[in-house]
Amino acid sequence: MEIVPADRPDAFLLRLDGMDQSVVDLADPRRLVFEYVRRIGDVIDAGAPPGEPVRILHVGGAALTLPRYVAATRPRSAQIVLEPDAELVERVRAELPLPARSGIKIRVADGRTGIAGVRDGAVDLVVVDAFADGRMPADLTPAVFWQEVARVLAPHGHLVANLVDRAPFPHARRVLSGIREHLPELVTTAEPATLRGRRQGNLVVVAGRLPGDGIAAALQGAAARSGAPYRVLDAAATSDTLGGGRPFTDADAMPGPAPERAR
Repeated sequence: MEIVPADRPDAFLLRLDGMDQSVVDLADPRRLVFEYVRRIGDVIDAGAPPGEPVRILHVGGAALTLPRYVAATRPRSAQIVLEPDAELVERVRAELPLPARSGIKIRVADGRTGIAGVRDGAVDLVVVDAFADGRMPADLTPAVFWQEVARVLAPHGHLVANLVDRAPFPHARRVLSGIREHLPELVTTAEPATLRGRRQGNLVVVAGRLPGDGIAAALQGAAARSGAPYRVLDAAATSDTLGGGRPFTDADAMPGPAPERAR
């Protein structure tokens, strides 16, 4: 584990397992450096009017880039972060301290254990961006975990999940099949090169109970304005590109492919 200076005086890079994991800009927490993290930020911004507080559960914390972003852009938001690595949590608290009254609560717990302690319908958004040894933890892939995610979401709420795969997306198809059982309305964002099968990449999936046309339209606008344009797949396109697959179970869950170095 390393926390090293990044591209600005108050910016720092967290490196885990030899991979660049997070960039935190203490002077400007609104700045999201990695492309896929920016896309997750776009989803958060598309879900509610600017500045409106939200209730978010983060599964995976790393350097807390996204919780800091939400605290800066949506003050008074209530955020819970589930991060199982106690050493990482202590290092981040000491070297990259959170601002006062951030509203961010960190619980040292894995996703499956931590989410069990969250009340039904308690959050507006669940962000799943967790990796172990460079892979999505296997215990987060089965359909029973996504059932728990659906349980803690308010009726209007959404899941945002970061998956890493390469065309024809065998792992993502199985994960999405499990998500679809409980949160049937899906929208996906990805880099064009990933969708064309040129390289492995991040698939940021948005799932909910209600039709996602509004989210898809807002993300299409964000993609057009982005410095790193990306594709937005609505429900039909997500089904065409990432449909099929058998949901993972606890008996056969497998971690996803190791992601490439974040860009």
